[in-house]
Amino acid sequence: MMGSQLTHEGRVAIITGAARGIGQAIAIKLAAHGAKIVLVDMDKADDTARMLPAESLIITADVSSADDWKRIDQMTMQRFGNTDIVVNNAGIGNQMPIDELDFANWKKTFSVNLDAHFLSAKQFVPQMREHKWGRFVNISSNSIGIVVPGMSHYMASKMGVIGFVRGLANDVADSGITVNAVLPSLTNTRLVQDMPEDVKRATWQGQAIKRFAEPTDIAGAVGFLTSDDASFITGQALPVDGGQYKVS
Repeated sequence: MMGSQLTHEGRVAIITGAARGIGQAIAIKLAAHGAKIVLVDMDKADDTARMLPAESLIITADVSSADDWKRIDQMTMQRFGNTDIVVNNAGIGNQMPIDELDFANWKKTFSVNLDAHFLSAKQFVPQMREHKWGRFVNISSNSIGIVVPGMSHYMASKMGVIGFVRGLANDVADSGITVNAVLPSLTNTRLVQDMPEDVKRATWQGQAIKRFAEPTDIAGAVGFLTSDDASFITGQALPVDGGQYKVS
């Protein structure tokens, strides 16, 4: 690996939802750039770990639990020291029209998709402040700018991510910490692999680029936003969706 590629050398990065898909691709990308990787997921991220340096740390945890975030911090500190980068990628969402949506489903969606981002900030901002450097990248969704029925709970949580990113960015900017959101479109993971081809094509019609996003497309944006090259970018919501998102 050429030295010029090691943009994250010496950094410690926590990626949630890292067992597969977008989280896995982000972990691989940051590791390739020299970061030490902590894989967090409700499922064991063994498949991802096999693609990374042997020193990578796997933690099974519930990101909606404050106690689990404390444990993530403790285990990371024991293995690597202070955390420099947190990528809040873990998320849940299912189509459920408002007539069927119950409060339990609403609360669960928010606990994973938004509360976890708050909990990670509460846990890691203090040590990032101390070292005058930090990166939060929180995965939102471009669904907030397009028409997707039955997703009011999901869209509300993902819009909340953007609001939190913008507010937190203001609170921590004087400490060398940046906070940004990435908004993927429907991405080529196992969740969409069984979709009929005509449904896939219909999805692409609203995009300039006529294909699904690949996990590596999202990982590329995260790699940039967590590097020193993005040190003057904060509080932003970056669609990575082939030109589908409509600004209004």
